[in-house]
Amino acid sequence: MTESWATFGADLHLDLAGGKGLRAGLTEALREAARSGRLAPGTRLPSSRSLAADLAIARNTVAEAYAELVAEGWLTARQGSGTRVAERARARRSAPARAARVRPPARRGPAYSLLSGSPDLAGFPRAAWAAATRRALSGAPNEAFGYAVDVRGRVELREALAGYLARARGVYADPERIVLCAGFAHGLMLLSKVLRGRRVRDVAVEGYGLGVHRELLTEAGLRTHPLRLDGAGARTDELPGKAVGAVLLTPAHQFPTGVALTPERRTAAIDWARTTGGLILEDDYDGEFRYDRQPVGALQGLDPDRVVYLGTASKSLAPGLRMGWMVVPDALLEEVLAAKGRIDWTSGAVEHLTLAEFIRSGAYDRHVRGMRTRYRRRRDAVVEAVSGRASVTGVAGIAAGLHVVLDLARGTERPVLQAAAGQGLALEGLSAFRHPLSDLPPREAVVVGYGNPPDSAWSPTLSALLSALP
Repeated sequence: MTESWATFGADLHLDLAGGKGLRAGLTEALREAARSGRLAPGTRLPSSRSLAADLAIARNTVAEAYAELVAEGWLTARQGSGTRVAERARARRSAPARAARVRPPARRGPAYSLLSGSPDLAGFPRAAWAAATRRALSGAPNEAFGYAVDVRGRVELREALAGYLARARGVYADPERIVLCAGFAHGLMLLSKVLRGRRVRDVAVEGYGLGVHRELLTEAGLRTHPLRLDGAGARTDELPGKAVGAVLLTPAHQFPTGVALTPERRTAAIDWARTTGGLILEDDYDGEFRYDRQPVGALQGLDPDRVVYLGTASKSLAPGLRMGWMVVPDALLEEVLAAKGRIDWTSGAVEHLTLAEFIRSGAYDRHVRGMRTRYRRRRDAVVEAVSGRASVTGVAGIAAGLHVVLDLARGTERPVLQAAAGQGLALEGLSAFRHPLSDLPPREAVVVGYGNPPDSAWSPTLSALLSALP
């Protein structure tokens, strides 16, 4: 048995059967590749000159093998189209290959979605991103395509982020202290390892928040303790009474209640961290999408030595990019890098270089401003549509972000969610985000993520919501 790989023109792997002449062996190998389905119908084969050079045989031998298989119907040869595997080869595939093509019917999901935490994916700036990719590739140094030598990620993106975060979010961000990661969850996993290494076992979290974040902390061996919430945000003034070594906060736009942490509560959190040596993990959730208020800067700006700032491109661009970053205090940097490991398993160099170019060129700012206008119109449409509904007792969290909270009359959250499901609408109740140990009084509400639907589905999605509200 002789194995050969084509190295000139189109590559083609063939097993030439031993004990036969060259032409017979080549003909049988090609016939078997088409019959078994390994070469799919329509696959273009190398030219006779290229394949002959790769196999070190005469060109006439390849041409004769091709001609025989064309006559048998395994191949087709047309002027300008080259030699291809014939469509009729599909019928000769073995039974296992046919069975493998049979797939169970896909389960049908909701027709509409108002789930929180997702932007309008149809608004992703494809053309601008493609242009940034071309510019980034044309200017990229050759070493960018090698193995990563800095586990923090590409320096070009860290430098671009340092400038942007300082300008737009009030973050003190030295590029040397920025660590790129694959989204917020990845950053939280790394920080959980660091906390365990520092013998921290207890972490304070907000009384309402994402369950997946609490689960990540729990899976890392940490215990979570809920902070109460009110109209001023998380009760950080209660931190001194809790035996915790760290606290996870969403100060710019508390998720999901939508409250911004007041200056007094921010000061209380910083005072606690300085006094106890505790660490603040800042999730800058929805920080860039503000509508009716002055920008709320990052908490990290008050004390870069006690706050780890975490941000992502998941809401501003798309979660599928898997782009996140941490701005880490100097005293914590080596531990974070050790937790990340010797090899950077996150986004590749091309994505890092593209986002760096996207930010430097101003395209990121233009995109955020454009989406901010679009989301504000949607927010206004939701608020206007639900006004006057007897079942809606209040609308909260409207000043920023990609969702609003509709407070409901007592006993109506579950019926509204059931009615939404009947309308084919994916919708979340506020109770789903409540910490199981929280002593907050029950609050019946639904979280309406208006960033999710594409423009083409916005009107029917809003109609489905209104139909679900009694």
